[in-house]
Amino acid sequence: MVGSPGDSSESGSIVSNSHSLRNGGLHDDDGCPRQVSPIRIGGSRNTSPIGCVGSRNTSPSRQKVIKTKPRGLDEETVATFGKVVHPDVQMEDNIWAMLPEDLLNEILLRVPPFMIFRLRSVCKRWNSILQDSCFLKFHSQVPSHGPCLLTFWKNLQTPQCSLFSLPLKAWYRIPFTFLPQWAFWLVGSSAGLVCFSGLDGLTFKTLVCNPLTQTWRTLPGMHYNQQRQLIMVVDRIDRSFKVIATGDIFGDRSLPTEVYDSKLDRWSLHQIMPAVNLCSSKMAYCDSRLYLETLSPLGLMMYRLDPGYWEHIPARFPRSLLDGYLVAGTQKRLFLVGRIGLYSTLQSMRIWELDHAKITWVEISRMPPKYFRALLRLSAERFECVGQDNLICFTSWNQGKGLLYDVDKKVWSWIAGCALQSYNSQVCFYEPRFDASIY
Repeated sequence: MVGSPGDSSESGSIVSNSHSLRNGGLHDDDGCPRQVSPIRIGGSRNTSPIGCVGSRNTSPSRQKVIKTKPRGLDEETVATFGKVVHPDVQMEDNIWAMLPEDLLNEILLRVPPFMIFRLRSVCKRWNSILQDSCFLKFHSQVPSHGPCLLTFWKNLQTPQCSLFSLPLKAWYRIPFTFLPQWAFWLVGSSAGLVCFSGLDGLTFKTLVCNPLTQTWRTLPGMHYNQQRQLIMVVDRIDRSFKVIATGDIFGDRSLPTEVYDSKLDRWSLHQIMPAVNLCSSKMAYCDSRLYLETLSPLGLMMYRLDPGYWEHIPARFPRSLLDGYLVAGTQKRLFLVGRIGLYSTLQSMRIWELDHAKITWVEISRMPPKYFRALLRLSAERFECVGQDNLICFTSWNQGKGLLYDVDKKVWSWIAGCALQSYNSQVCFYEPRFDASIY
């Protein structure tokens, strides 16, 4: 799930100060609380100390307003002059009912996608406009909302989905009851589409959906229709997607690689992967190449999508690597994430980047011990790792915690209010897009 410029709401009142009021106090940019005296309006002077000791605010309208970017990843705080609060203006229903469609499109484009999804039930017009081709065209031209985390699990055989918006730092629940009642699992997400695979009875099937538009479709059956290791990639330019199927999940690598093309609506056969022993079923796709970890031959197997053939990259893994995950970054960057050390007291989580010229892994970061001990309390505890756009998310199966690392900013942060409490929850990065087509 790339921050995008958002339109901060600036109503001219001090109501926007609610962003900075926590537990009845005003907070500085560094999070420190400050005393606030009651605000008097109508010419009375506010002479109570605000901020640093010794400073006095004698202006009746000087207030601190938090200005945010709701559609972007970064937030900026600026000091401005607030205006006197006025009573809410009564909105005339007959005027808003006649709002021109182009103006309504401009308004809805500035609303976070999750809010638009909930607004579909306001009226028939709003429900239809969110499926209108003109609105989708407008929506495709606006910057992305930013990265999100999608968690998927089943509660009493009912599909459940929660989305964590990194720009808004909030959780949203999206109903997933529109999907068929299969025994399916999450494959991954790309450019607004989410891919699942599973069993409909005894038949292996693959489906692609858009959670925001609640649309889905089943892909045609493969030539060798078995439970396969899958990954989906989306081409934003020609608005199409491909699904790559490598060996099956039980380790049979005699199956040829198959690629589904949404433009052709069919699977094509390609070269059999020349690997004897895979380290992990986790795959990473970056720069039109698919990467897998292998023990025999040692290193990586790389699949070039356009010519459709495999080749071996002899990049040796770091010593004492216990478990490793390949994570795709931006612009050809490929990361390896894993634990080092045989004993619990000596273990640490590290991140390496592949040097394509020297074909070696170069360490770029280590997880601080306090985060590592909180995420994995036991040496044998399992964890999952997913990444997108130089963001890496760590999740612990047992602890129900999520930890985010920004490779560019070198910042570690916990995911607030983490909903990763279910043992069988699956996680991937997700970019909410209404214009992402399943065809």
